[in-house]
Amino acid sequence: MTREPIRAPELPDHLEWYNTGVPIRLREQRGKMVLLDFWTYCCINCLHILPDLRYLEEKYRDGLVVIGIHSPKFPHERVAENVQKAINRHHIRHPVANDPTLQVWRQYAIRAWPSIICIDPEGYVLGVVRGEGRRKQLDGLIAEQLEKAERSGRLNTEPLALRPRPEASATLAFPGKLLATGSRVYVSDSGHNRVVEATASGAIVRVFGGNSPGFVDGQGDAAAFSNPQGLSKIDEFLYVADTGNHAVRRINLRDGDVQTVAGNGRHGRGGALFYTDPLQAALNSPWDLAYHGGNLYIGMAGQHQIWSLQLSNNTIGRLAGSGREGIDDGAPDLASFAQPSALTVGDFRLYVADAESSALRSLRLPDARVETLVGLGLFEFGDVDANGQRARLQHPMGLAFDGRRACLWIADTYNNKIKRYDMKTNVVSSSLSCPELAEPGGLSLHRTQLWIANTNAHDVRCMDLDSGDCRRVDMSE
Repeated sequence: MTREPIRAPELPDHLEWYNTGVPIRLREQRGKMVLLDFWTYCCINCLHILPDLRYLEEKYRDGLVVIGIHSPKFPHERVAENVQKAINRHHIRHPVANDPTLQVWRQYAIRAWPSIICIDPEGYVLGVVRGEGRRKQLDGLIAEQLEKAERSGRLNTEPLALRPRPEASATLAFPGKLLATGSRVYVSDSGHNRVVEATASGAIVRVFGGNSPGFVDGQGDAAAFSNPQGLSKIDEFLYVADTGNHAVRRINLRDGDVQTVAGNGRHGRGGALFYTDPLQAALNSPWDLAYHGGNLYIGMAGQHQIWSLQLSNNTIGRLAGSGREGIDDGAPDLASFAQPSALTVGDFRLYVADAESSALRSLRLPDARVETLVGLGLFEFGDVDANGQRARLQHPMGLAFDGRRACLWIADTYNNKIKRYDMKTNVVSSSLSCPELAEPGGLSLHRTQLWIANTNAHDVRCMDLDSGDCRRVDMSE
């Protein structure tokens, strides 16, 4: 029995649109291949398919239309201004519709992020492509459908009128992580694909990498990064989680030379879990770094695992995490994480901010047994100050260990707050007040000063923990 073709339901009138001056109507796209990309900007898997979509848009610029349907998981992601920031941060150039009530999600019976609905040039649904790593499949399908439309004389090559709203020019662009050492502050200027070295007063003295993304070793601004994030300083070397290149880089602070120390520059999916040559390792969106006892720990956000680069013998491999997205405790092989995005070390433990489960986790060193301190599951989140498992966070992405105060400082990113976890009482509290925080993504503690990468505001803040004063650090070149 032949299945009757299903006409793609029209998009509702009330959606908020970005990168276009007018709402996009599916009926006006007849003669084109249409991909509806159901995504949410917290989701690492959704971010992984953006390069594939850019490739396909460029290859099939005459006849392909990609429309992002932003389908938020967290309350913070429903806010129009935050969606616009995410579109700019991730360099999305196709039209995007925000669907805060998930009406279109239900209309198309979507079950998970990311999902792509494929609509043929006649306006009928061909099917859904789920998950990441589907470029080849989509490429073949698009080529087939556009060739068919061209043979029938129905191919529509009229381009969409796009109208992006870029960010205002600033010294920093979406700074992700930072590291304060006293005389120097190092900032991952993620939106500019570079790492900057500044004085404590904000004067930039050196730059590593340039504005354009790339994967190039070399001196200073002749090197190239792609969305650099976590930083760790070991002696005279600054290690960088080069997230967009799926690599770990090392900056020699004596001469400014940048070298790759782990990762082959390709996105690893389900590869080996141990490598005797780190340069052959298939990494998956390394997001943060922390150093302890000869090991550089890596928050492998894209693979939901914690890895370790052993500097003494130059090997790299998984430390903990089954690879399944979850919040399971226990032995390293059985435990699960959910997009680990921040690391810090203290009292022989590695602490982890698990962004997608809004959780705070702990790994006992050296056996890497995992324990959950805050958090219950992938869809348990909020803004609740309380003891232990009654506390709620919303997509935390920054951590700093404070031995003097026996606490952890948490960048509760989607609540736009800095919170404190008391390691003696297990109480989470919003004890710090820093105005105008906008998705703070990174923390670094040096003595009494807590440094904050204020990501969506394109700036850096510094809080004096004794006085409570929080100031904006004016970065200048």
